[in-house]
Amino acid sequence: MTRDAEAESRVKSLEGGRAYAAAVRDAGRRVVFTNGVFDILHPGHIRYLQQARSLGDVLIIGLNADASVRRNKGPQRPINTEQERAEILAALACVDCVVIFSEDTPAGIISAIEPDVLVKGADWAEDAIVGRDTVEARGGQVVRVPVEQGYSSTEIIRRIRALP
Repeated sequence: MTRDAEAESRVKSLEGGRAYAAAVRDAGRRVVFTNGVFDILHPGHIRYLQQARSLGDVLIIGLNADASVRRNKGPQRPINTEQERAEILAALACVDCVVIFSEDTPAGIISAIEPDVLVKGADWAEDAIVGRDTVEARGGQVVRVPVEQGYSSTEIIRRIRALP
C-alpha cells in the first residue's frame, strides 16, 4: 500500500514548521499550536484537535519524540513510534503540520513557531502551561479546552495489557 504523500508533506522539521508558520502569519492568517504524545489516538484526541483547529486558520502540532515520551511517561511508552504517530496525525483533516520535538517541554518549539493561539486541555492549570508567557508576550492567546471524559491512552493501554 502507498503512503499519503500529502500527509507526509505535513510532517516538517523544526525549521520547516517555523517557515510554514511564518508564511501563514505573513498571509494574515492565525496559527494555532498544541502539543502532546498522541500515542494511542482516540475520540478525545480527535475532538480536542478539531476544537483547537477551529480557533484559527491552521493547526500545528508539536509531537513529543520517543525519547521525550520515555522520559515523561516511562520506559514502556510510547507504544507507537514518533514517525507512526506523526503520520497518523498528519493524515487528519484538522491538522496542517506536525513537528517532532525531543525536549521534555514544548518551550523551544513554541518559541520557534510563535503561534497566535496556544491550546491545552483544561486539565492544565493556567499557570502551568508551558509557553504561555511566550505566546502572550507576542499578543497571542492561550485557550484551555475541555477534556473529553472517558478517553485516555494510558487507560486503553492498561485495558489491553489486562487482556488474558
